[in-house]
Amino acid sequence: MKLASGVHRRRLWLGFAAVLVPLVILLALQYRWLVQLDHTSAKAKHAGLKNYLEAVTGKIEWTYREDAERVLNLPPSIFTQDRLEKAAHHFKKKGVQGAERLFVMSFSNDHKGDVLYFDPSCDSFSMPPWSPEVRAVLAATAPWSMLARKGEPVERALLSVDERDPNYRVVLNPITDDASRVVGVAGMVLDTEHFRRLLPEVVSRSLPKFFSEGSEYDLVVTVWDGDGKVVFANGPTMERRQGSEMMHASIGGKPDKGTPEVERAFSFVFTDHRIGLTSRHATPAQVAKRSFAVNIALFAALSTALLAGIVLALRTASREMKLSEMKSDFVSNVSHELRTPLASIRVFGEFLRLGRVENPDKVREYGVYIETESRRLTQLINNILDFASIESGRKSYRFERACLEDVVAETLKTFEVRLRQNGFQITYQGPEGSLPPVLLDSGAIAQSLSNLLDNAVKYSNGGREIQVAVRQQDGWVIVSVRDQGIGIPKDEVDKIFDRFHRVSTGLVHDVKGSGLGLSIVRHIVEAHHGKVTVESRVGEGSTFSIWLPAEPSGPSTQPLPHPVEA
Repeated sequence: MKLASGVHRRRLWLGFAAVLVPLVILLALQYRWLVQLDHTSAKAKHAGLKNYLEAVTGKIEWTYREDAERVLNLPPSIFTQDRLEKAAHHFKKKGVQGAERLFVMSFSNDHKGDVLYFDPSCDSFSMPPWSPEVRAVLAATAPWSMLARKGEPVERALLSVDERDPNYRVVLNPITDDASRVVGVAGMVLDTEHFRRLLPEVVSRSLPKFFSEGSEYDLVVTVWDGDGKVVFANGPTMERRQGSEMMHASIGGKPDKGTPEVERAFSFVFTDHRIGLTSRHATPAQVAKRSFAVNIALFAALSTALLAGIVLALRTASREMKLSEMKSDFVSNVSHELRTPLASIRVFGEFLRLGRVENPDKVREYGVYIETESRRLTQLINNILDFASIESGRKSYRFERACLEDVVAETLKTFEVRLRQNGFQITYQGPEGSLPPVLLDSGAIAQSLSNLLDNAVKYSNGGREIQVAVRQQDGWVIVSVRDQGIGIPKDEVDKIFDRFHRVSTGLVHDVKGSGLGLSIVRHIVEAHHGKVTVESRVGEGSTFSIWLPAEPSGPSTQPLPHPVEA
């Protein structure tokens, strides 16, 4: 039996390990994945912000480049054949919003090297008076003028931008003939206010394309000019942070002291301006960290619940296995307990039936043995039946006022033959004075005392003296049974009243028993509103005491109670 139990336990632990080891590996891999996801998520969010800024600056560049190519792309014949009126007609027809001024410079006509401004009111060109703007235009066209004078061909003429003077930003398109020589320049002076009006439109249109609905309102886009002044900021957060000066994009603001999460310069035009992106509530790293913390918390909670479930399942399986072992031991022990009195009854009965005993005293003695073993058998069967009734909740008691001393005396008289057979001596100590009556079920209390006496006999370990005492104390009537047996370890005192439990001391395994006696004792006593206590030392014996509440002294008019189920 024990070998099979050990095999079952090993199988149980192997099964638990087979589940736990893969689970631990899975949890470790899950944690590693969460850490990698945290890092990847932060990088992905950061990359998303960078892509958005690239889209904004790209859109600005495309707008200005497309307008410049559309408006400034003039045929070379306009300059070689001195037909500038066609250029004026072209400028009027195409039109452009982002330019404050359109101009041309011809290197092959009467106005060679002169800047001619387009006047939309009269659809013609005229020479402007000297101004800082004209100076900025001449400085921007100077390299092309030099190439034209030298007559050197250029490989490929592309749009160029001159922003040396931030107040007058110039976009140029050099015009070349069939020989790739520069014959003229068409250009525009950019309108800074148009750029600042264009920013909100580009920003608002680009946000929903890169971020989910609602999240774009948590992002602040800020644009700084070359002096570090804020020229644009979306959302109230930046406005509050920068003050009332930021309420309109056309008004220069104070430098922003905050550090944007991502930042880049504009390309093609307004290259001294920078655009930055900041989360209003949390940075991508903070969002990723918060998400990581939430995921880790959920991961830990689920892992704990899963492990707790496994441990609970293991504990339940272990308890069920232990209970199964205890029940197996119970069946084995009860079988032994039943065989012993039955064997004695059968032997003595056969002696009487066969007439081998003729002496009347001997017949009487055999009859006493048969009666004693029958009582012992009855007690065992009663314990089993009572346990079944207790487990099903159908156990009932009939209480009546009685003297506990009389119940004890009757029980000891019943045990006298068995004790004498086994060589035991009972020392009885009665109470000092008369005992108050107790409300009890005499049969149940007698059964409890019988179980205590039976334990004292079984676990005597060579000691042949049992002390029984009855006394009263502080409103309680107490009956105690003291033996000189093996004793009970301190860590098992609270367990001995559990069903099927047997003390783990080595000597116990040589004693057969059902493991129900003390459990039934506790149930009976608690049904009487009493308690059971035990005092024990290993190797010195044990003292079990049943405490029952005493009835008030004097005559009572209270009626006897009905049977009580417990």
